[in-house]
Amino acid sequence: MFNKKKQPPIKSLIAEGSQIDGNFGFSDGLRVDGAIVGNIRAKSDLPSILVISESATVTGDIHADHIIINGTVHGAVHALVLLELQPMARIQGDVHYTALEMHQGAIIAGQLRPILGAEEKPTLKLAANNA
Repeated sequence: MFNKKKQPPIKSLIAEGSQIDGNFGFSDGLRVDGAIVGNIRAKSDLPSILVISESATVTGDIHADHIIINGTVHGAVHALVLLELQPMARIQGDVHYTALEMHQGAIIAGQLRPILGAEEKPTLKLAANNA
């Protein structure tokens, strides 16, 4: 997973206050602080990371290797390597994951659908509140 390999750099930003209407493709890393009405898809030939911040809203499906969500997603989520759901994550749609880390407070209104590889079962990690 990404813990053993270097994560790709975040090279693109959709700033808070901006909105993109239409599908959006990216390579390496993308951080969304604004709004996207359309699908987001990382190029499949390179490792990718997608960050949906607390101020972000995505209405559409998202596809990337490593996805970190702390905002709102109305659509299916497809994390091929790791999905991290931060405390303010709000997802309305099915979640497809290989490994899942979910913090207390995150909400999913949809089904959890593990992506089963040929080698092993998916990893589920519960984030404990260490306060």
